[in-house]
Amino acid sequence: MTRASEPSRRTILAAAVAAAVAAAATGAAATPAAAAEARSQEARRGHAPARAVDNRAWTSYADWRSGTAKGTRAVSGTRPGLVIASPAGTVAYTDPHTGRTATWEYATWTSPVHRLAVPATEAIASWNARTPAGTWLQVELTGTYSDGTATPWYVMGRWAAGDQDIRRTSVDGQKDGRSSIWTDTFAIDDAASGLRLVSYRLRLTLYRAPGSGATPTVWRLGAMGSDIPDRFTVPASTPGLARELTVPRYSQEIHAGQYPEYDNGGEAWCSPTSSQMIIEYWGRRPTSEQLAWIEPGLADPQVCHAARYTYDYQYDGCGNWPFNAAYAATYKDLQGVVTRLGSLADLETLIAAGIPAITSQSFLKSELTGAGYGTSGHLMTVIGFTADGDVIANDPASPDDAAVRRVYRRSEWETIWLRTKRYNASGNVVSGTGGVCYLYFPAQPTARQRQALAAVGVR
Repeated sequence: MTRASEPSRRTILAAAVAAAVAAAATGAAATPAAAAEARSQEARRGHAPARAVDNRAWTSYADWRSGTAKGTRAVSGTRPGLVIASPAGTVAYTDPHTGRTATWEYATWTSPVHRLAVPATEAIASWNARTPAGTWLQVELTGTYSDGTATPWYVMGRWAAGDQDIRRTSVDGQKDGRSSIWTDTFAIDDAASGLRLVSYRLRLTLYRAPGSGATPTVWRLGAMGSDIPDRFTVPASTPGLARELTVPRYSQEIHAGQYPEYDNGGEAWCSPTSSQMIIEYWGRRPTSEQLAWIEPGLADPQVCHAARYTYDYQYDGCGNWPFNAAYAATYKDLQGVVTRLGSLADLETLIAAGIPAITSQSFLKSELTGAGYGTSGHLMTVIGFTADGDVIANDPASPDDAAVRRVYRRSEWETIWLRTKRYNASGNVVSGTGGVCYLYFPAQPTARQRQALAAVGVR
């Protein structure tokens, strides 16, 4: 649960949804019981409230046929994607985490320019892909600032589902004096200057061993841009739903000390533990063959598996947000995205459609009644709401699986999740995660699920 304490990206996590968005999302004139349905109707009519977040994803056959391809081709079907057709060339890559140098064939696809509806201070990419043995991929972002100048091409991640060919990794030290990459997040260095990212392109590079004929298949590529003013408090939303989803319960704490090479279990594994809960909610889980590497007798070995396959070797932890979303999408017919939401009313919309969510928050022990701990950054799974509107969460920071289900006060929970600034135990001002959320959902959502996702800005 220590993601926000690590300085490689924690200093720029100050982002959340603007107060006007949250106020709009509550729908003051609507009755609480009608809130979730009202938002679904708004989405169907194309009148969703203005948001401080812009999501764009390339997922369709037409999407993959747009942009600029060099050695890639679009494939159709129930889940359209992008593959290597004929390599554009070869390149040597020295893995910084193993020291091994290997030659790879590669092909690229560059998206059309996407002009952000919300000129952004931050952007986070997400992708869903299959990378068989002998393949991997890289995602890059370049953009235009509000003064008309351009960013460099920034690496947003080098990724493979496995770890036998390369070590999946973020890339530190990328900056141009105006923006920087903090693990998985593009950030304007001085948001108060008024500088913003107004448009971007994504470049996808697919790699394979020379002559192998294998290829990655990418089904989804996109980015979330946001521009959120700093705030210590957030406006309260009106309760609008009482429902609880049946989601498996896993504790991260029972894994304390396990697999030091993947950050030692325990409090470091909140993100993969939360990811595994929702993956299994959708009926997917690793096979016995996939779990064979795990020491016999360990409880919930699938959580160890999730930690290994979300681990970022540069970040030295399992909390890379896009890597968790990409891990979820390695399971059959699942999608994963990273976004920001505007209020608990947005989460109610998702829960009403049967979609749980993973949220990121930080707080002092005194700020969340019943938690029993404080944290500079922690992931948990929202699975429902009580009749009073309080949050039902599967909190992996629990002593055992049976204790994972918690009920947290609505106003407290909404504040610690959505705020962008807070005071730590020393009285210093530090950042909050500002409504960050992972969403995992089927590759072919139901009509109701599509409406709910559209209502929170995701397609």
